[in-house]
Amino acid sequence: MLSAGISAVRAADGGAYLFAYFSNNGYGDRKGEAAGLHLAYSRDGLSWTALNGDRPFLVPEVGNDKLMRDPSICQGPDGTFHMVWTSSWHDRIIGYASSKDLVHWSEQRALPVMGHEPTARNTWAPEVTYNPDDGLFYIYWATTIPGRHSEISGMGEKEAGLNHRIYLTTTRDWKEFTPTRLWFNPKFSAIDAALLRVPGGEKKWLMVVKNENHTPVEKNIRPVWIDDLSADIPGDAALAPITGNWVEGPSALMVGGSIFVYFDCYRRGRYGAVRSDDLGRTWRDVSREVSFPRGIRHGTAFPVSASIIDALPK
Repeated sequence: MLSAGISAVRAADGGAYLFAYFSNNGYGDRKGEAAGLHLAYSRDGLSWTALNGDRPFLVPEVGNDKLMRDPSICQGPDGTFHMVWTSSWHDRIIGYASSKDLVHWSEQRALPVMGHEPTARNTWAPEVTYNPDDGLFYIYWATTIPGRHSEISGMGEKEAGLNHRIYLTTTRDWKEFTPTRLWFNPKFSAIDAALLRVPGGEKKWLMVVKNENHTPVEKNIRPVWIDDLSADIPGDAALAPITGNWVEGPSALMVGGSIFVYFDCYRRGRYGAVRSDDLGRTWRDVSREVSFPRGIRHGTAFPVSASIIDALPK
């Protein structure tokens, strides 16, 4: 989910990558997703080290619950970092803030992306991606609107009635936004979508998305290949899963010529990953080869210049 401009391809000056996430670890009187934005860095896409002493860089101020779950950051062509996040379990907004250096942040704003839908139950796991083809930032997330789509049978008690689809808005300047529209409408409950531009691939973009269906158990990550982000994504575009079940929050990253997809193994309290060395044709599990900070939860990996990492507090 996930990066911007030339940074969507690979780090600008050789392997330098950041991971934005929320953590199970508390900070002061703030616990878990209420504690705020965490960042980790890597030089190889395998070993990730927490920055700022694993303390939050930004604490949430908007939304019904004032959470900062599922942070997604991308860098625009002018160097500005833009971040969106889940601000509440039950809300029709997402959080937004921007920064030049990932340390000093703008005033937080509530973007009412589903404000026009009075019965929308949530706005979960937003992502932001810059598309150099049209100069637009694509902001997309999962929402349930009761009665809008056929019900999924056999969902767990906590998920009853939650039948998500992926919605989209775009912006050029973060002031004016296109009307929200249904973007990906598969025959399963879809959440946690994230994008990666893949140079040299058969199609330009890889989307990774979670199939949230419960019976039979899915809870896995599926790839979707896209040529044109501006068009609606066909509902039957999702391919076979590239992970096992009971994972969430995928994030795709290009490291050299390899694609990594990281995911939150939330039942096992750790992160996993799959890797493709042939532009997404085949995948292998490399979960035993990656290491992440303790307590890391659903986040986004993105490439940066090494100078950005060097300037961040360790």
